[in-house]
Amino acid sequence: MLLKIHPDNPNSREVDMVVQLLKKDGVAICPTDTVYAYICALTSKKAYDRLLQIKRVREKDANFSLLLPDLSAAAEYVKVDNQAYRTLKNNLPGPFTFILNPSGKVPDKLLNRRKSIGIRIPDNNIIMALQERLGCPLLATSIKSGDDVVEYETDPEILHEKYAKLVDVVIDGGFGGNEPSTIVNCTEKPYELVRQGKGELL
Repeated sequence: MLLKIHPDNPNSREVDMVVQLLKKDGVAICPTDTVYAYICALTSKKAYDRLLQIKRVREKDANFSLLLPDLSAAAEYVKVDNQAYRTLKNNLPGPFTFILNPSGKVPDKLLNRRKSIGIRIPDNNIIMALQERLGCPLLATSIKSGDDVVEYETDPEILHEKYAKLVDVVIDGGFGGNEPSTIVNCTEKPYELVRQGKGELL
């Protein structure tokens, strides 16, 4: 299903349609403030397993990001000291992935013996609306992965043509970007710029 949702003022009925699919172990393709991404509810083990199959990765190799609505939620799912809080506050919402140490609220299935996880707070109204109605964080992974891949899918209609059989809905929020997020490792000091993407770190 291809579902148009206005990127500036998401319609509540359309948002609810997607939320109901996510609550039923659904997987969606959704725009972010960088590239289009696969998303699912954090609470759905079945959807997580579907993401592994779609991305064709083993659990130990999966690097999914946690999409969070705000800094308060971030403090629940990752360990944020004063320096990390200032860094997140200065740059989020925005096109950044911050790697942090997880709290006990992060499901073990996501970590698979890893000691860190990437979090995002995208500056995107559709993502924000979905999280507000869903009531839990989202898992996300870009349509394509790998630092050597720079041409991300940007046209939602083409995404629908290619991936409609793999996901429950493709959200058309307009053309997406083709530049991924900037990744910053905050687990050690000084912080490490892992990948320079769309965001310029403040």
